[in-house]
Amino acid sequence: LFKKIMCIITVAAEVRKQISGQYSGSPQLLKNLNIVGNISHHTTVPLTEAVDPVDLEDYLITHPLAVDSGPLRDLIEFPPDDIEVVYSPRDCRTLVSAVPEESEMDPHVRDCIRSYTEDWAIVIRKYHKLGTGFNPNTLDKQKERQKGLPKQVFESDEAPDGNNYQDDQDDLKRRSMSIDDTPRGSWACSIFDLKNSLPDALLPNLLDRTPNEEIDRQNDDQRKSNRHKELFALHPSPDEEEPIERLSVPDVPKEHFGQRLLVKCLSLKFEIEIEPIFASLALYDVKEKKKISENFYFDLNSEQMKGLLRPHVPPAAITTLARSAIFSITYPSQDVFLVIKLEKVLQQGDIGECAEPYMIFKEADATKNKEKLEKLKSQADQFCQRLGKYRMPFAWTAIHLMNIVSSAGSLERDSTEVEISTGERKGSWSERRNSSIVGRRSLERTTSGDDACNLTSFRPATLTVTNFFKQEGDRLSDEDLYKFLADMRRPSSVLRRLRPITAQLKIDISPAPENPHYCLTPELLQVKLYPDSRVRPTREILEFPARDVYVPNTTYR
Repeated sequence: LFKKIMCIITVAAEVRKQISGQYSGSPQLLKNLNIVGNISHHTTVPLTEAVDPVDLEDYLITHPLAVDSGPLRDLIEFPPDDIEVVYSPRDCRTLVSAVPEESEMDPHVRDCIRSYTEDWAIVIRKYHKLGTGFNPNTLDKQKERQKGLPKQVFESDEAPDGNNYQDDQDDLKRRSMSIDDTPRGSWACSIFDLKNSLPDALLPNLLDRTPNEEIDRQNDDQRKSNRHKELFALHPSPDEEEPIERLSVPDVPKEHFGQRLLVKCLSLKFEIEIEPIFASLALYDVKEKKKISENFYFDLNSEQMKGLLRPHVPPAAITTLARSAIFSITYPSQDVFLVIKLEKVLQQGDIGECAEPYMIFKEADATKNKEKLEKLKSQADQFCQRLGKYRMPFAWTAIHLMNIVSSAGSLERDSTEVEISTGERKGSWSERRNSSIVGRRSLERTTSGDDACNLTSFRPATLTVTNFFKQEGDRLSDEDLYKFLADMRRPSSVLRRLRPITAQLKIDISPAPENPHYCLTPELLQVKLYPDSRVRPTREILEFPARDVYVPNTTYR
């Protein structure tokens, strides 16, 4: 092909040279042009007109290569069976697709969202491994090949033993003295060398006549015995001066999930019960100063408290009754906190005044303060009737997630019971195990490394949060929350100034199963394996990754 193209270029160059030599600098040019013009009825053709270049594809199609059949023909022709396109059906996690009906959208939008529903077109390259951009020696394959290999220890790698090394030196010194005392080349020196030399191993069948083919076969068998099947692949690849882009075969795209954590909310109880309390969970990263999940709202109120809001709240859908959630964490770290916020029905007055009854009244004094509690219930009923649609912040607390995970993973029990309280110093963390050994130990243990942030292998833990912090009216922003969370990891006077509210919240924390039943996506779509629509669901909480995640978007949201 290259020779034919060069031939075309050479012929064109010779034609241009011939024409330029014929007309250049000569008055004959005008005469020849006039003659041509008279013949063509006075139509002139300018010599500067651009000539269209040769279409290489058309030329190759009209002039097929005449290659003789030979041993090197495969190197010239493109293999017809190299590329194969296979269509794989796209899996859908949910019972109903999230993509809206095509009849309800514009044509250009319909074409865009088809990328979420069409089957995968997988291009299989049969001879990909023969290309220069393919590198089979990946790090994982190197580790796999090295498994089971005997460790090779050489004399230079062994550290000499002190006593044996000294004995060898003394023996060598005695020998050298004896040899030095004997003149080199004498009969006595030869006798000394013979007595101190070791005999060589005998070579069997040395003088036997053996055919050359048999010797080659024996040598081949000895080379193959105990030989690694990929001997040269064990050697690490050298560093490349100029990096080469290695194009690996990508996996079929799928929806991205980080390490998944299942949180079940069991109960929420205060010293007094006068009004409904609403709770929410969310994950925060203190180091990145970001909220890394959406809110998960759950309702643990009794039927009596829910009845106070019946005029304002319509019948609840089954999707809003979830009490367990699955959080996804792509970048787990020691700075992740599970923040629990409580809200109550909006009422007149400052937040501190509204929270005052929960800090002064105790359950043991219910009979003594019966009249006051009845008055508080009457006021709460009025506020629920008037302002039942609206909420106000009430209290909050936080759980240092990795401390709980590392503590639960280090225990030998199948499950762990942990109590988290503000204690004598607000913000301290303690743990209580229901076993024969009664005691407390601090959970303020810091670990480092990726293994310490593993959320897939720790034992399930039951947490009892016994104290909440009263929400300050002038500290409602996320910046204030980040400061409080940072102070929770160390003793600080900031947390001591916060007033606690005694309560008891029980939650279960465990690694999420791979295929949980009765699960809803963040769009409230039922995930497959959903046998009964009347069962209380588990919500998947949408993640807001602390850093970018470089994966294609494969689901319509």
